[in-house]
Amino acid sequence: MTAQQQIKAALPGLHRMAPGGYYIGFRINSGKALIRFNTYSEAWQEYYADHSLVLRDPTVAWALSTTGCCRWSALPIPDSFGVLHQAGLHGLRFGLVVSVGELSSRTVAGFAREDREFSDAEIPAIEATIQRLHHLLDPPATLSRAHAEALRCIAGGKRYAEAADALGISESAFKARLTAARLRLNARTTAEALRRAHDLRLL
Repeated sequence: MTAQQQIKAALPGLHRMAPGGYYIGFRINSGKALIRFNTYSEAWQEYYADHSLVLRDPTVAWALSTTGCCRWSALPIPDSFGVLHQAGLHGLRFGLVVSVGELSSRTVAGFAREDREFSDAEIPAIEATIQRLHHLLDPPATLSRAHAEALRCIAGGKRYAEAADALGISESAFKARLTAARLRLNARTTAEALRRAHDLRLL
């Protein structure tokens, strides 16, 4: 399975431990997650977005300042804007925040439930799962020659048919190489794969 398939396969287990929902932003860089999942209620997601709570959320502030895990009730950062109070009004009464990785590529996750605090057994299980999934997205140290050539063709402005002809392969084979390169770089688009490859100095 690909990294993304393995991540999706792990989500049902996380949902069982967090029936109130969860948010996971994998490998956040410049405020944008490589992959994200949000199963909180639509009402809470809308309220959170409409009130720009990400800028006021103590769980986010904590996750960006340190790594590890912490119950919402034990956060050392004050909830000056009442974000957690509002979360409780939306059924998210108890929660857990998990932060993994370097600040330049951090995975941040929040988990919630309505009935009780997360148990001492659940917390390390959730943290270990997030750590494992985070490392599935470790950037590659190298690209194969075929993947690098395909990306260079696109970077050089070639269309698919033109690039395939230049490499002496069919257009479908060229598209397959681009798809494989995107998967290797955990990128959603070819443009994103190119940016990652350049950032990692793989081209």
